Amino acid sequence: QDRPSGQRKTGAPTDEMGSMIAGVLGEIDDRWSEIFKASGQNYTGPKIVLFRNATNGGRCGMAQSAMGPFYCPPDRTIYLDTAFFREVETRFRGCSGSACKFTAAYIIAHEAGHHIQNLLGILPRVNRLQQQAGSKAEANALQVKVELQADCLSGVWVNREEKKRPGFLEAGDMDAALRTATAIGDDTLQRQATGRVVPDSFTHGSAAQRKQWFMTGYQQGTVQACNTFGAGAL
Repeated sequence: QDRPSGQRKTGAPTDEMGSMIAGVLGEIDDRWSEIFKASGQNYTGPKIVLFRNATNGGRCGMAQSAMGPFYCPPDRTIYLDTAFFREVETRFRGCSGSACKFTAAYIIAHEAGHHIQNLLGILPRVNRLQQQAGSKAEANALQVKVELQADCLSGVWVNREEKKRPGFLEAGDMDAALRTATAIGDDTLQRQATGRVVPDSFTHGSAAQRKQWFMTGYQQGTVQACNTFGAGAL
């Protein structure tokens, strides 16, 4: 975790937010280890770097709070400005009260979904296709499929976690996650920023798509259900 001075501390975080994030990532790793093991594969979880404002993002360049949480494939690392969770609550109105803890878990699980995609070879394959794309809109469309699949994979984790730990979901948790998915949909953000929506510039998917794919993962609970790249999937 980065201090304002830029000195990096390593190891388990001791503050409440850091401990919560470490706990969620531990549960995510446990469930994905089980899923991978069931299909005869080994799973190694991602590293996570918590920071405020900015930090060195390794092979993915500078990590800045304005970028939001992101996953760096070559380093297999999630970069997370802890202030983003507060932003979801205050700026995006994505959650309120105790439900914000589940919303934070959904966001971490989405970034862990990118790690799953990396382990399965999906990210490198899409990266090659994006480099070959004939237009920015075509490359963006591929990115939308990547992001929606990560939403779906986060839903798979919630499904497995709820089965493992009955009572894991509290009243209002799912509503909060879906509200957050709506709040950070490309169409919602574009409408707030400019008053108009430009689907060709989407990189994460519309609010309706993000909710749909998260719920698909949650209801079906399998990686196979998350094929956003299939014909007619979107």
